[in-house]
Amino acid sequence: MAKGSSTRNTVAILGALIGGLLLGIAAAGIDAPWRDPVTRAALVVGGLWLDALKMTVIPLIVALLVTGIVGSAEAARAGGLATRSILWFVVVLSASAIFGGVMMPALLTIFPLPQSAAEALRVGLASVDAGATAGAVPSTADFLRSIIPPNVIAAAAEDKILPVVVFTAIFGFAMTRIEAKPRKALAGFFEAIAETMLVMIGWVLWVAPVGVFALAFAVSAGAGAAALGAIAHYVLLISSLGLLIVIASYGVAVIFGRVPLGVFARAMVAPQAVAISTQSSLASLPAMLTAAKEMGIRETSADVTLPLAVALFRATGPAMNFGVAFYVAHWFGVEPSALQMVAAIALASVMSYSAVSLPGQISFVTSIAPIALALGVPIEPLALLVAVETIPDIFRTLGNVMMDVSVTAAVDRRFDRKAAPAHTPARPPTE
Repeated sequence: MAKGSSTRNTVAILGALIGGLLLGIAAAGIDAPWRDPVTRAALVVGGLWLDALKMTVIPLIVALLVTGIVGSAEAARAGGLATRSILWFVVVLSASAIFGGVMMPALLTIFPLPQSAAEALRVGLASVDAGATAGAVPSTADFLRSIIPPNVIAAAAEDKILPVVVFTAIFGFAMTRIEAKPRKALAGFFEAIAETMLVMIGWVLWVAPVGVFALAFAVSAGAGAAALGAIAHYVLLISSLGLLIVIASYGVAVIFGRVPLGVFARAMVAPQAVAISTQSSLASLPAMLTAAKEMGIRETSADVTLPLAVALFRATGPAMNFGVAFYVAHWFGVEPSALQMVAAIALASVMSYSAVSLPGQISFVTSIAPIALALGVPIEPLALLVAVETIPDIFRTLGNVMMDVSVTAAVDRRFDRKAAPAHTPARPPTE
């Protein structure tokens, strides 16, 4: 999907959400004979679109996860610098997932969604999908037994995402151990599946304004004005996670990359501007390369690590994706078990690799749905939340770009470097 087309579609989806919410709120306050038939029609349209979106999730996750694992392994074989970069990616992604697992529950404890708004939204969504209720929390023994699927096809059919991901991960790592010729053939097969699914989901997203409008109308007709306040609450909390990772990137650059704070802050002004305006890490790559040079990072390190980071590394993904899924759990009054939390945090880290080079609307669904299912919460709310992803996505891109350069500095820290003179003016003589 072209950038201009994607932007227009994003604006259309956001407009459809706002329009659907406002009309639904208006309909909720009117006792007219046409209200129920119109709401039922909206439920049919929204339900069809939601099912079309859900049908692409499992095959796309499997294909992207396999190709991501194989691609990472091949990049690691390319040399020591690529290996160090990938190790840093793994560490930061794991830390990001843990951060999200700790911070989002804390934020919701301090700033909880009002109970009245949560209840109203649950009522509204229940009309969208009668199955949009969390299942019973399994016992520890049942949860552990469910991790290894005796029948992966059945697990996929039942939306048991954790065993599907475990099987896919094992399958992907096993692929890296076979000979090059069959590995490339098999990787090509999964790449073809991923490309085909992306075409299908592109078609689904093309009609997303219609589906989102219908869903928003149906939900707000049942929830009333509480829907608007709840969505604003969600946007603020999710965006705050991205902002905190932006702040953390300064610490990584200074502590692990040994870049002076002032040098890093000045050099990153241009990449920040590009990231905010384009919401694209790829578009920010030239500015990131220039910033790395201004910090004194070796060209060899920047030319290897930064392209790898743009392709494989989404530092904000694990924290913000877990935050979205846990917010839905809070929304539905679900309290996941400790094991479910651990599994969801692990999935948040692993599934960030499947977001490679995907439009934000696609990666939002494919990255967060497995985490939500692991927590035992419905994925139906994602169809509405994707419509307001524009604002959090700014912080996602900003955090990703900042951390890309910070990690590049950390990978390069073993070498002596001095920042460019133009950005490190000589200290004035002391008296």
